[in-house]
Amino acid sequence: MDARRRFGNAGEERAAAYLQSQGMEILASQYTQSFGEIDLIAQDGDELVFVEVKSRASDAFGYPEDSITPQKIRHILHVAESYLAAHRLEVAWRIDVVAIEFHLHPPRITHIKRIDIPETFW
Repeated sequence: MDARRRFGNAGEERAAAYLQSQGMEILASQYTQSFGEIDLIAQDGDELVFVEVKSRASDAFGYPEDSITPQKIRHILHVAESYLAAHRLEVAWRIDVVAIEFHLHPPRITHIKRIDIPETFW
């Protein structure tokens, strides 16, 4: 496994621990389809949560959450819809972002609940 993947995995593990500390249950990690991946799938009360985790080792490229592009949102939506269909789920759901800044001590975790999805994506 390369260093980039190890760093990504460390971010996802930290994000999962944080979400669990907030009362969420982690249902899946690195849920992959041929057209994309969702880092974490969690249950938050009655809502299913698809979580994108973004980590940074420095502030050279800005905040981690700034790297969530419209293309990335489209991929997350596509995989989320596939997950819901495959599991025959008709439940409330949302997309969250967990951003982790590892260069700060302690690392800063920013949890953005229910990201805005442009209507043009539907």
